[in-house]
Amino acid sequence: MKVIWDPRCLEYRAPGHPESPQRLAQAYEFLSDPRLGHEFVPAEPASDEDLLRVHTPKHIEDVKHLRFSDPDSPRYPGIFEYARLSAGAAIQAMRLNGFSLMRPPGHHAARERVAGFCYFNNIAIAVKASGQKTLIVDIDGHHGDGTQAIFLGDPQVVYISLHSFPNYPGTGLRSEQNCYNYPLPFHCGDALYLRTLGEALESIDLTGIEQVAISAGFDTYHKDPLASLGLTTECYERIGRRLRALGLPTFAVLEGGYCVEDLGKNIHALLRGLS
Repeated sequence: MKVIWDPRCLEYRAPGHPESPQRLAQAYEFLSDPRLGHEFVPAEPASDEDLLRVHTPKHIEDVKHLRFSDPDSPRYPGIFEYARLSAGAAIQAMRLNGFSLMRPPGHHAARERVAGFCYFNNIAIAVKASGQKTLIVDIDGHHGDGTQAIFLGDPQVVYISLHSFPNYPGTGLRSEQNCYNYPLPFHCGDALYLRTLGEALESIDLTGIEQVAISAGFDTYHKDPLASLGLTTECYERIGRRLRALGLPTFAVLEGGYCVEDLGKNIHALLRGLS
């Protein structure tokens, strides 16, 4: 599978912050092993037009000039350019049916809100750029409240989220309109997770869906410190296979995943399932 990557995403950091460059540096080192067969594509930044399909002009200017306040999202110098590069990589992943291996993540960012390590909503930007009717499957351990807020009531999007609850951001307890939420107990394990995913996909009307977009968070992993649902590496491959069985063009964008030493192999497992 094509993997969108740019080493500039490793340049910003805050000491002790869980969304660290080390997690992507080690994931890249693992995934770049030629025996795994991944093809790396350089990332390109999103344009102003791309960003404005999702975010307000005020939000874009606020990120550019560091006029925001969120305890989990530091005001890193130059974060606008890093976030724009990550958003552009998501668009490339959509066009290439690939995987965006970039940071910062995006699914907590709303139209006019920075939140939870996220500045621009990468997957929403990619979906809007596609112009296609899309099923978004959010497998991050936290509810994608920003993605839901952006697409709630949008007939072009069906949003499914499986996430730990109670947990940050405290949303996603029930389904609303086109947004289907499945809160799960911490450390629930592979069997319950996969059964819930299967039931979600079987119960939702996917008529007219043209593509699948995955908010690919790996903080559901059994060794992850923030949102573990007790999943094994094998489970990510089975998630990939289940989504591949929909028979639709599919792309994925990295969200969370904070077990640094195993992030690369978990990403590879998902990509193997999708392939």
